[in-house]
Amino acid sequence: MKTDYDLIVIGSGPAGKRAAIQASKIGKSALLVEKNQIVGGVSVHTGTLPSKTLRETVLFLSGWRQREIYGRSYKVKENITAADLKQRLTSTLTHEIEVIQHQLSRNNVDIAYGHARFTGEHSISVEDHEGALHPFTATNFVICVGTKTRRPENVPFDGEAIIDSDEILHLKRIPRKLLVVGGGVIGLEYATIFKALDVEVSVLETNDFVLGFVDKEIVQELIHHLRDCNIHLYLNDNLKNLEKRDDGKVICQLRSGKSIAVDTVLFAAGRQGVTDDLALDVIGLEADSRGRIKVNEDYQTALPHIYAAGDVIGFPSLASTSMEQGRHAACHAFGAEVHSQPELFPYGIYAVPEISMVGLTEQECDAKGISYEIGIARFREVARGQIIGLREGMLKMLFSIETQKLLGVHIIGEGATELVHIGQAVISLGGTLDYFVQTVFNYPTLAEAYKVAALDAYNRMNY
Repeated sequence: MKTDYDLIVIGSGPAGKRAAIQASKIGKSALLVEKNQIVGGVSVHTGTLPSKTLRETVLFLSGWRQREIYGRSYKVKENITAADLKQRLTSTLTHEIEVIQHQLSRNNVDIAYGHARFTGEHSISVEDHEGALHPFTATNFVICVGTKTRRPENVPFDGEAIIDSDEILHLKRIPRKLLVVGGGVIGLEYATIFKALDVEVSVLETNDFVLGFVDKEIVQELIHHLRDCNIHLYLNDNLKNLEKRDDGKVICQLRSGKSIAVDTVLFAAGRQGVTDDLALDVIGLEADSRGRIKVNEDYQTALPHIYAAGDVIGFPSLASTSMEQGRHAACHAFGAEVHSQPELFPYGIYAVPEISMVGLTEQECDAKGISYEIGIARFREVARGQIIGLREGMLKMLFSIETQKLLGVHIIGEGATELVHIGQAVISLGGTLDYFVQTVFNYPTLAEAYKVAALDAYNRMNY
């Protein structure tokens, strides 16, 4: 393996993989450094793919999607075990790793396995898994090291009864009672996934709201659903003390004075950038208190030849946006033309039910002083929703009263993360209300909800 490259990428997650491949596609030599012994990063091993695979497995085995038709007692498999959940996970991740390795090989990207640390502005040292050091140099760098779970120092994590969101994938048993600490995206995804297994679930959130960046009406729908399926929400409260008893129960004392006894406590209260051992001080860079690196609109750090992309730079911390950030960084590093729409991206939350959105929320329209009207379609109102037994779910669109252009799309319910792309395309192309009123959608489909919501908006605008 050579030691001097045009680009060295640290981290093989979505951002790192895309950056290295993009550099190769424009004729530059690229080295990808991965500290683990398998490529893929958090997205493949503990984050995006595992949690979504777990979700799909649970919804299938529990018969969740069919319960409105065949009754709440309906199940595909009666006694679901942790081993059942892991079977599909293993095959999915094995396949994805093979795909990534093939993509890197096909694009002539070299891989070095080990821990990278900066030794100079154009040099790093990679410590392999036997402890040997290997020096490399490059013209440009992209830091894509991702994040790790935040673990409060006063919490006695044991990997069994008190766990973080990485360890939940390795549970040996399915708990009967679960407390999720953190009402953010990760916390609510796992809370609703385990509720589909008929686990008794509680969610503890220090704020008096959840998902503050999501359209308020969608959040209200979600909270209604959570309470309807008996997920206990403890808002504006926090954990005061944990006590693990000899019988395996964990007693959780809250600041409010309430006490909760559970089998398992899952901490999902944020993540931390993995920048503490990159030797950033050697090159004069520093990360903030959450381990995040500050970048400009082209993902350059304070050193113009060193870029950062993915979760390590903060919001939105999505695999999809991370890929685009890595591609953009690699193109910019070598002066290649790059076209991107980083501000218009869909956000997907894989709770049960799914949530997805693109464009402006009502809150943002109000803050910007934009006059708008909304249109809403309930999934139970469209034929496809009746066919597949949906009793919940809605699609909401925001239109400018002045121009009738589509401003935002917000969906909660089955297939939300797929349906949102129709709205994304229309916003990107400057489409208006007339597009949805005049367009023919396949029937019966959930996509027909776009036309129903548009007609609702039309009626509101023509009162």
